[in-house]
Amino acid sequence: MRTVAIAIFQGVQALDVAGPVDVFAEANGFIPASSAYEITLVGPEERIVRASNGTRLIADLPFDEADARYGTALVAGGPRLPVDAPDADLIAWLTDTASRCERYGSICTGAFALGHAGLLDGREVTTHWQNAPRLAERFPHARVELDRIYMRDGNLVTSAGVTAGIDVALALVAEDHGAQVALAVAKRLVVFAQRRGGQSQFSPYLSAPADETSPVAKVQAYVMEHIGERLSVAQLASVAGMSERNFARAFVQLAQMTPHEFVERARVDAARNVLESSDTPLKTVAYDCGFGTADRMRLVFARRLGVSPNDYRLSFRTRFAK
Repeated sequence: MRTVAIAIFQGVQALDVAGPVDVFAEANGFIPASSAYEITLVGPEERIVRASNGTRLIADLPFDEADARYGTALVAGGPRLPVDAPDADLIAWLTDTASRCERYGSICTGAFALGHAGLLDGREVTTHWQNAPRLAERFPHARVELDRIYMRDGNLVTSAGVTAGIDVALALVAEDHGAQVALAVAKRLVVFAQRRGGQSQFSPYLSAPADETSPVAKVQAYVMEHIGERLSVAQLASVAGMSERNFARAFVQLAQMTPHEFVERARVDAARNVLESSDTPLKTVAYDCGFGTADRMRLVFARRLGVSPNDYRLSFRTRFAK
């Protein structure tokens, strides 16, 4: 018997719990009973918690009674974990349990709870792409990977946002029982056994500038309006009314990236929007978005997103419009 404990709390993300639980439960249908997963939900003293979507979940054990030596201990995420003060009982349970279990980890923003428990220092970790910068800032001794669906560092496992809990659970099943069992579970749940690419394909590359009146904001707007054209640093510096040297320095300081980096990210975002909403041929998308050729666009997508433009379209193409 393999024991799995998943920590829940008020405001937990329901899918962070249900996804991994379903993976382990489905795996039990493909493995001997002697190796089956026994899943325990661990939570606050009142046991009944209200998830962020309003669903009520019931913990099997309160934190102070869940003192077994679990094979795997995971903490689910929740929308408020990155900003709320840590729950003392949850943190105490994580600190104690992690020292005694074979492997431990987090789903989505559950990484913040691990951080408060001092379990991320010096480790490679990931979390939801929206919260990864905050995690890196809050826990500077952790090595936060922004683009990974899940990470394994020794006996620590962390996953990206929400549905990535399914990915990390499938990886653990594969580790325990082999790739064929994990594949059978994935097929049963109608998900990929292993996704292509990382989190970048789900996140927008560009955010609005903080000061929309700055020369940098003016340049960014110019780039978006002329995305299909060749755009040099000299040309962009002229738009900003600055010398090339001063412009390049100011741009990096305010945008946290070089002008070249911004232009390439802008082209990727423009191409993604077209791929998601139309059947425009790839060579046309590449030309209109400033890549020049479909081959060049393919190389940039592979480097930036970990997928080809065609695979991206197949994954994200909107099918609701007739």
